[in-house]
Amino acid sequence: MQDELSAEAYFANVRKEIEGPYGALEGKKALVLGIANNQSIAYGCALAFRAFGAEVAMTYLNEKTKKYTEPLAEALGVRPELYLPCDVTIEGQLEAAFDVIAQHWGKLDIALHSIAFAPRDDLHGRVVDCSREGFLTAMDISCHSFIRMARFAEPLMTDGGVLITMTYYGAERVVEHYNVMGPVKAALEASARYLAAELGPKGIRVHPVSPGPIKTRAASGIGGFDELMEKAAERAPQRALVSIEDVGLATAFLASDYAKLITGDTMYIDGGYHIVG
Repeated sequence: MQDELSAEAYFANVRKEIEGPYGALEGKKALVLGIANNQSIAYGCALAFRAFGAEVAMTYLNEKTKKYTEPLAEALGVRPELYLPCDVTIEGQLEAAFDVIAQHWGKLDIALHSIAFAPRDDLHGRVVDCSREGFLTAMDISCHSFIRMARFAEPLMTDGGVLITMTYYGAERVVEHYNVMGPVKAALEASARYLAAELGPKGIRVHPVSPGPIKTRAASGIGGFDELMEKAAERAPQRALVSIEDVGLATAFLASDYAKLITGDTMYIDGGYHIVG
């Protein structure tokens, strides 16, 4: 996928392959956290949201990442005032992003969280050897930031809404080299279930989405990741690796009214690998 691919071009490409509920997100407002480059899962989701009719706002991590994310914001048709800095480790930045959303949109229908991090030494070592500082850092960035996102999104979702976060099979089963991220993603999935129960009466649905292995910048930090991808392609019932476009289409469905009575469960988008892996 090229940086300059527009939502309109994406729509045309997807339409050749699948007849779907286009327009299902017409008039919806979606905030996407975690786009790092054109291979990010979050970018695939943002493209699908736009193709299905939603208006998108997005965040970038810092000034160093703008050269990778600014062209993507343009391709998505993101208004300049809704292309927002957000480093969840900096106090107040996440809340500030939601303040801007409140000012410009006054509401929010979809919020997608695709943020994860663990310090390299802790990620590459055994869980039993993980440092306290490393564990807390991984938990704060990868899990608690989703809870905080939900808290800031709740008052803007006056007509209900959808919260989506990205998890992985390593939350359920031991995956070699996934190490400390396994317990952290398990906590993320459990948090999503509790948020679904707490926010459901307000019409807010919560979806932990579990894609199969995708070669993203974050995934490159996991040891033996190429072997993990080969194993998934060989063993998944579909005999194929998932793409960011595949994940995007599924999340767009979850964000639509076609999934209005689905909440809290982990949605696997992995060609069926989790049933045999």
